Amino acid sequence: MRPESSPATPHTPAKRDERRAFIALAVFLAPALAVAIVGGLGFIIWMSQLIYGPPAG
Repeated sequence: MRPESSPATPHTPAKRDERRAFIALAVFLAPALAVAIVGGLGFIIWMSQLIYGPPAG
């Protein structure tokens, strides 16, 4: 029989999957999400200024 892996021994495929997930989040998803949020907010402000006019002041 094969012994069960203990929590103390690192499981290589899980570590590899965790590293790939971190890279996907840190390198691709987080910057894309930041650009989408900032771009969306800018678009909303731009459209509201077209409808209501520039800010008073």
